[in-house]
Amino acid sequence: MNFSQSDELAMLVEVVRDLLRKREDKREGYLRAIYEEQAFPEELWEDMGKVGILGALVPEEYGGTGLGLLGMATALEEFASEGLGNAFCVLTTMANMAILRGGSEDQKRFWLPRIAEGRMKCAFAITEPDAGTNSFVMRSFAARDGETYRLSGSKGWITGADVADQILVVARTVPLKEIGDRGLPLTHGIGLFLIDADAPGLEKQAMDTAGIEGFRQFMLYFDNVEVPLDRCIGDERTGVSVLFQALNPERILAAATAVGLSEFALRKAIVHASERRVFGDTPIGAYQAVQHPLARVRVAQESTRLLTQKAAWLFDEQASPDEVGHYANMAKLSGSELAVEAVDAAIQTLGGGGFIRDNHLINLWSTARLLKTAPVNNEMILNQIAEHMLGLPRSY
Repeated sequence: MNFSQSDELAMLVEVVRDLLRKREDKREGYLRAIYEEQAFPEELWEDMGKVGILGALVPEEYGGTGLGLLGMATALEEFASEGLGNAFCVLTTMANMAILRGGSEDQKRFWLPRIAEGRMKCAFAITEPDAGTNSFVMRSFAARDGETYRLSGSKGWITGADVADQILVVARTVPLKEIGDRGLPLTHGIGLFLIDADAPGLEKQAMDTAGIEGFRQFMLYFDNVEVPLDRCIGDERTGVSVLFQALNPERILAAATAVGLSEFALRKAIVHASERRVFGDTPIGAYQAVQHPLARVRVAQESTRLLTQKAAWLFDEQASPDEVGHYANMAKLSGSELAVEAVDAAIQTLGGGGFIRDNHLINLWSTARLLKTAPVNNEMILNQIAEHMLGLPRSY
């Protein structure tokens, strides 16, 4: 085993840090835009494209950098450590992987260069109000009609639908009743469709939510939206196999973002604890009641980073989706708990200062807490680990 960072990764980290140093005078403006206006700075998106992050999972033959998921996770952690996590980068990566692993050659040559160059932002639409975690009972339906599909139904909690160029929509192609009547698994009869974010028949309704800072969330209503045949990614009835190629990177990148977020909170806490004096001339950082929670965050941070890196490495090594999935889920679980612990410890260290919005910690609280619920809730992850890694009976 060799836990040293490769020369390529070390160079990537330095490139990202140098970019962030050059943007230092704009960082507070970026943070205000992200946390107060729910708007992610376009300049930062362009920066991510310039350093090769957006093309990390795009092969060089399609205009990408080929940095791999480990490179992308490492770079996103660096951005998040400055409070600049980018959920939309994660969502666009999901479309990237669906196209790369399930798309036709024509689809790859058309869409992947656009993703790599930062010219295509993609939202992801799977969640429905009546389905929730049990996505396979979704009711959104894409009916074949000659040379098109007609998509109808609704989706909820769809991040960034107002700034997306495309939306990757998961919809049924075989009705639930037919699935039941034929005794088919619920995973059958599901397709993935890439639709224009301004397609006729698509209505967007903003939701008043918190948690995904820098972007708003929407209810989407599809009323007979026409989708060309060449916008179906993979087989129209077995899209689940393509879908899981996208879900593993999503969880790994969420974990990497959580590690970065924890570093952002920890730095603020350390600076404050080293300078704040209450009783005499001793900094509060000398008190074990302040030290120990922060030390525990560091331990959790290191263990989560290792899990995340292993999951990303397995993905890059093209291990089986099941094996990657185990580590992706464990990394996401660990990351969500780390994020909550880190932000909570930092707020407690700053005391009343932790609730001043300019310190950004209270803004981060909803982001950290959301990670326990999304992109998959921690209870479902524990169910999966218990059943598929421990061999215990299925619990749901």
